[in-house]
Amino acid sequence: MGHNMGIHNNSHRGSYLVAGLLFFLSLALSGTSALAASRGALWDTISNCLDITALDYCKVCQMPRTESVCPGHTGCEDRLEVWSESNNYIALRDRKMCGCPDGFVHGLVIPHAPVTGVEDPKRPSGIWRFAWEVARKRISDDLAIALAVNPAQYRSQDQLHVHIVRLQKDARLRFDKLFLARVGSLDQVWSVAREKAQAQHLDDYGVLVAAHPEGGYLILIDQENTEKKYTEATCRKSP
Repeated sequence: MGHNMGIHNNSHRGSYLVAGLLFFLSLALSGTSALAASRGALWDTISNCLDITALDYCKVCQMPRTESVCPGHTGCEDRLEVWSESNNYIALRDRKMCGCPDGFVHGLVIPHAPVTGVEDPKRPSGIWRFAWEVARKRISDDLAIALAVNPAQYRSQDQLHVHIVRLQKDARLRFDKLFLARVGSLDQVWSVAREKAQAQHLDDYGVLVAAHPEGGYLILIDQENTEKKYTEATCRKSP
């Protein structure tokens, strides 16, 4: 009787162990999926939230457009405000603008096609011209405009996005001349940035574009977070 009870108890312990392992495995897998999903949030938005006439729009879109009527989406941070759109790109208000005073600007320009980031050979040259045109409608002083793309190690999304922001007031004083170039056309940004990066033996880098005081544009590359290092990325001071 005792021997059989021992077998029975061992059987239960084995079942509990297997169940526990399956539980932790499911947590690990769900965590991985959640992480992957979070890094794909921008692409999910581009794929599911632009066409408000799509079937089951409010169910498949996590951040519906401000023009839509989706239950439960009434706040600034869970509504998609579109600034401008073309066949290839879309400009959106960044969530960082929520709760900020009038005059603060932070937008995102995203290609409609899947493009990972600065390292992707499919990165489109036209995105800079589109972003600059959108920026000029939001920031009246050309010399204050900054367009920034972060290095892979500092980005939270794996869909290319250009930040439309203002330069910090002392940013130009901190530009490293070794990493600067001047171009006449925004179509040159990616190629010139790549040349500068190769000359500095940089595999991962961010790109910042600003107007040159004498005409044309400045291109700066940096291994650090160009958005936070050189621009007014938020309206709130960090603690």
